[in-house]
Amino acid sequence: MAEMNTNQEALENISASEGIAVASRSLRYRGRIRQIPIYLGKNFRMFIYQNDWKVIPMAAVISLLVVLVIKKNFYVNMEGTLKGGLALTCVCLWNGFFNSIQVVCRERNIIKREHRSGMHISSYIIAHMIYQMVLCILQTITIMVVLLTRNLKMPESGIITNKFLFDFFITLFLITYAADMLSLLISSIVHSTTAAMTIMPLILMIQLIFSGGIFALPKGVDSIKGFMISSHGMASICAEARYNDLPSVTGWKMIKKVADGENADPEIKKYIKEMEATGQDKILNKKMAESNQKPDFDSTYKNVQSRWIVLGFFSLIFALASVIFLERIDKDKR
Repeated sequence: MAEMNTNQEALENISASEGIAVASRSLRYRGRIRQIPIYLGKNFRMFIYQNDWKVIPMAAVISLLVVLVIKKNFYVNMEGTLKGGLALTCVCLWNGFFNSIQVVCRERNIIKREHRSGMHISSYIIAHMIYQMVLCILQTITIMVVLLTRNLKMPESGIITNKFLFDFFITLFLITYAADMLSLLISSIVHSTTAAMTIMPLILMIQLIFSGGIFALPKGVDSIKGFMISSHGMASICAEARYNDLPSVTGWKMIKKVADGENADPEIKKYIKEMEATGQDKILNKKMAESNQKPDFDSTYKNVQSRWIVLGFFSLIFALASVIFLERIDKDKR
């Protein structure tokens, strides 16, 4: 316990000394644009000296665990693609949330002192936007490397670009970055790291529940998913995977399970064999797939493009809101 306290005090001393140095430079560089490189450099130094680089191997571990589960049916059938799309969306959300959930609240007192010394909040947030963008790109590259090395089945052509990998990379990045900016906003609002880490699981749960991937949302509530990062991210992944063109296997598997049961009716077994012999099982699977098609997952240029635009818009709105909340930091008496 004593060692942990010592390490924590060391980190606080590093942050405090870094803050004093940055504050002194802010007095010399009053312009908003000229302050951005100062805080950007501070963030990259903290990436090295406060072990923020650990988010990169963590992204590799999480994506590896997910790909081991979804590999068999991802981009193979509707059910596997839907589950895989949701799982990868969760990976991106998790990475984005952990990137910035504590970055502001852990140095709130330093920010208040620097703001009174001439720091522009907009410069501070823009520096974080650039820094977090680099982190998200590195995490997305890590995820892509894991998926490729594990030989995950993927389409060849993309919908927006000529290559599926480019489309997929952009989608994963936009999901991660939007989650990152939402987490930055939360970190700008709360006053302690404990509060930030308490709120984060709640936000993640809301994203999952209202994504539309796990639960069928009732009328009157389904419109909420339009405000969810998870919903637009999963829709983009499924659209790029040609979800509506894939076969559905759940219905036929259930029929086969009934026919192969110990107490199954011999007539049913005979009928199932006849269907398989005449190819009627494939026709039935096709009909089931048609009934499971979703307009949100249409593999069209317009659909994917609109999802990307919304995710990018979310990121900008969250960043702007972060500036607005932090501008009031001098009024914070707690």
